[in-house]
Amino acid sequence: MAGAEHEVLVARDAMTVYSFLLDGANLPIWQADVRSIGLSSGSAGSVGARYQVTMDGPRDRPVARDYEITQARPGAEIQFQVVAGPSLLRGGFYLSTESAGTRVRFALEAPTLGFWSFLRPAYRRQLRAAVGQLAKLPAVIEERTTAD
Repeated sequence: MAGAEHEVLVARDAMTVYSFLLDGANLPIWQADVRSIGLSSGSAGSVGARYQVTMDGPRDRPVARDYEITQARPGAEIQFQVVAGPSLLRGGFYLSTESAGTRVRFALEAPTLGFWSFLRPAYRRQLRAAVGQLAKLPAVIEERTTAD
């Protein structure tokens, strides 16, 4: 299984960070390749909620990457499963409280590629780039909560 993870420290409390991450409408704010997102079924931000996501794909073509929230523990963890798209990723945001704020770890896992295993290095780079976008999160949340 291919995977990648990245961590950041956000100078805000865990519930503020959790609420921001749980709201799918915030994805385009910190993930550059998200074109659009909308709730397709379920209650927003709850287990079982499905979001229809369109992302930039190869040669700037749109790609579906719909996901479903599979676990949500307030202030601590959000897990999801991609249910439509070229790769059915699993991932999550894992929060822990520190004196300076909230540490956030974003992890993605992809199923084994089997016959296509020769693509693994390129695919791992894509996963690392995806979780690396988390580096934008502290500035976005800290600026947003200061303005409120």
